[in-house]
Amino acid sequence: MRTIVYPLTKKGCQQAVTMALLTSLLAAPLGATTVSAQGSCLCTSEKTIQHEQSLSSKLAVGENRILSKQQIQMLWEGIDEDFSPANAVDAVQAALPKKEYETLFPMRLGSQQWHHFNKSKKDYNDQQGDYYSYENLIGAVRLVANIKYKVNYREGNPSAQEIFRLDKKGKTETLIVRSADYNSVEHKNKPIVSRIVDFGSFLNEGLEKDRKRDLAALLANLSHETGGGWDKAPGGELRWGLYWNENIAGRTGQNKSSFVDPASSKEFPGFPDKRYYGRGPIMLSWNFNYGLMSAIIYGDKNVLLKNPESVVADGKLGFATAILFWMTPQAPKPSAHDVMVGRWKPSADEIARGLHPAGFGVSIMVLNGLEANLDETNGAIKRRAGHYRDITSRMGIDVSAEKVDTLGMQPF
Repeated sequence: MRTIVYPLTKKGCQQAVTMALLTSLLAAPLGATTVSAQGSCLCTSEKTIQHEQSLSSKLAVGENRILSKQQIQMLWEGIDEDFSPANAVDAVQAALPKKEYETLFPMRLGSQQWHHFNKSKKDYNDQQGDYYSYENLIGAVRLVANIKYKVNYREGNPSAQEIFRLDKKGKTETLIVRSADYNSVEHKNKPIVSRIVDFGSFLNEGLEKDRKRDLAALLANLSHETGGGWDKAPGGELRWGLYWNENIAGRTGQNKSSFVDPASSKEFPGFPDKRYYGRGPIMLSWNFNYGLMSAIIYGDKNVLLKNPESVVADGKLGFATAILFWMTPQAPKPSAHDVMVGRWKPSADEIARGLHPAGFGVSIMVLNGLEANLDETNGAIKRRAGHYRDITSRMGIDVSAEKVDTLGMQPF
């Protein structure tokens, strides 16, 4: 049995399809019409659906297959043209034009003002390109908008999972991860829960205000992670967002950790002499995050595991890892995107942990649970919230009533 959750589907399924409903759908006799979660009719049967699922599950990790339109509709809920790369780019440009972006981030890594400030510094690189350029942001949005993501996990155990990627243009499905226990004796007869994410939905769903808040929250959190300013910095501390693109202690070797988590090293093995410290705008860290982002982007977990340095070398790739991390739910946490656009509704347990109302404060908890229960007397929260107010103000959005700190919140 399979429960389907479509957290980012615009045309239907705002909430999970219940087990009872799905049971009734899959109990239809062979040859009957089965209704999809969107409400459109698919002239197929339980046998066909199970057959298609079994074909997917027989793929080895890294293997792919080209799907027909019917298979894409059944297994991936189709391809929504509203979530095309072109529409995704248009949405970003409408929310924050290039001129406004560059005004917000004049000291971004590789900008003209960055070069002017750093040219006398010891480690100055006169060949540094504009890593956080608006063009790289747009390129990343276009890149990820061609990808859909699906995780199947065993009910009651989100870590027993298999993850697929769909190249929308090439109509190609790839199995990118399967945990060792997904088909274990303990789990193989448990119901499967599916979650599908269309990365082309970034800034393409929800009210206009919420779409802008989503982009502002992403950039505000990135600006904190990469900020190079201080209280009396020229132009003000907030103008120094997007200044760094790697963890300094990791780069210099002050922190010599390889950042390989033993628990995930079988699925996402670290390579000799490679270190997975924070890189890019989200400060992507640990082998499992490099492996997962690599698998989503390339269909191959080893690309970034073998070459983690490429996240620093390519600004478009760096922004892509940040957007994917922002939009990908990682149980028990929702995606930060879902939190900002109003798709996520806190459970009773999450409310008891103080994880409400949905908004910028909760997005911080999604990204970094270590910053729980803090107000703006804490420097990290102050910077994140300061950037958020700054960006939304330039967008013409009033967030004065929104909870922007984590005071009273506990980790997911």
